[in-house]
Amino acid sequence: MKIAVLSDSHYEASSINAIKKYLVDVDVILHCGDGAPDTKILLNDFNGEVYAVKGNCDISNEYPIERIIDIMGLKIYMTHGHMYNVKNEYNTIFYKGKEVGADIVLFGHSHKALINEHDGLTMMNPGSITLPYGRAKKTLGFIEILENKKNNIYLKEIE
Repeated sequence: MKIAVLSDSHYEASSINAIKKYLVDVDVILHCGDGAPDTKILLNDFNGEVYAVKGNCDISNEYPIERIIDIMGLKIYMTHGHMYNVKNEYNTIFYKGKEVGADIVLFGHSHKALINEHDGLTMMNPGSITLPYGRAKKTLGFIEILENKKNNIYLKEIE
C-alpha cells in the first residue's frame, strides 16, 4: 500500500497536474490543506481514495479541520497545522497525535518539509508542491505500508 501526502498546493492547477507522474503507483492520496479542493483535479485520473483537510486558506466547509484515518491498521491523524502553531514548534501537534493514539501525524502550513520520529510517533510535513519555504525544493511525502507494521516514510523532491 502506497500513500502520497501533499499540502499547500494553493489552487495551482499546473502544480497539481505536474505531480500526476509521481502518483502512478499510489493507492491513497492525502492532502493536508491550503488547496484541499485541488484534489478534485487528481480525481479525473486517479482511481484510489483521496482524503483532505481544510487549511487556513481554504474557504469551503467541504473538508474537516482534522481527521483520523485508519489504513491497514496504521492510524493517521491529519490536520493543516495552523491550529497548532507549527511554524514555531511541534510540541502541541505531537501531543495531539499522542492524545488520539496516532501512529503518524500529517500536517502542512509551514511549507517546510519534515519527517520526525519521537516516542513511537512519526510526524510528517510534506512541504509544498507550489511554494516551498525559503530555498527549499518542492516536495511530496510518501508512506509505504509494509508487512509487520514496518513502514517506509520519505520525502521526494519534485520538478
